[in-house]
Amino acid sequence: MRKIYAICLIFSLLLSPVAFSQKAQKVKFGLFTDVHVPTMHDAKERITAFMDSMKTAKPDFIIELGDFGTPAPKYAYGFDLWKAYPGLKYQVIGNHEMDGGYSLKQALDYRGMPSSYYSFENNGFYFIVLDGNDKKTPDVKGYQQYMGETQLAWLKGELDKAKMPIIIFSHQGLGKDGVDNAADIRAMLEAHNKKAGKNKVIVNFYGHIHYDRADEINGIWYVCINSMSYKWLGEEYGHVRYSEQVDKDFKWIKYTTPYKDPLYTVIEISTKGTITIAGKKSEWVGPPPEKVGFPVQNPEYEVPEIRARTLKFKP
Repeated sequence: MRKIYAICLIFSLLLSPVAFSQKAQKVKFGLFTDVHVPTMHDAKERITAFMDSMKTAKPDFIIELGDFGTPAPKYAYGFDLWKAYPGLKYQVIGNHEMDGGYSLKQALDYRGMPSSYYSFENNGFYFIVLDGNDKKTPDVKGYQQYMGETQLAWLKGELDKAKMPIIIFSHQGLGKDGVDNAADIRAMLEAHNKKAGKNKVIVNFYGHIHYDRADEINGIWYVCINSMSYKWLGEEYGHVRYSEQVDKDFKWIKYTTPYKDPLYTVIEISTKGTITIAGKKSEWVGPPPEKVGFPVQNPEYEVPEIRARTLKFKP
């Protein structure tokens, strides 16, 4: 009888909620950013390559981090490819979504998004999507890199109610090269982590800079995912890299150094304390930036690559 009792006790412990709670939670998602459909003549092929790869990867969801395209009818093919994905999918609003005179409301309506900042849950993780395009002052013009008081009050509420580890997505980041008030936002995140239990902020994934970069700041990772398409150089460094017809039809492409292959990644995060980023490497189309006189300031970051990384965090 004692032997039978011991066996039953072991099984009851193994099947108890405590035992199950110790099992690591994992989430896997496919991600790309900054495809810039209006700029790239082969955006359709790039997005298609990502979608085809997701058939093999089978992520829990996919997300793109902004600068996808505008609601102009001539760019609808990009959105058609996106909408055709059969699984869960999420979008982030970048600073170029409103190019051509489109409003934020038009960009959101076109995507079927009720708000430019929102949250969702998946596999035991809490995801927060932010919008870095708020105006610092009402009369400011041009592209923005700021998150206003209304959005930050909402963010604080989301942090307070989260019961799971937190992952933040944004177009403009919250790290060293982030929005204008990034330091204040990091202070908010760090204060939350200081008093939180297991619902801690782990990482902020962002795009915008067209870099491959990862920084750990006071226990939180800030990871810039490289553009799917190119590095922007500027009009003073124009160089025709494709045919005359491509150059005529896509007037901005000559001011970039495109990546030969589309860059995207699959990321897996475990509550055991790891962030695993799948790598993808390409090469420049035509001469690299320095060969056309562009002053490369961060050669470690400014590469046609998403590096394979395994980042550690404290659960």
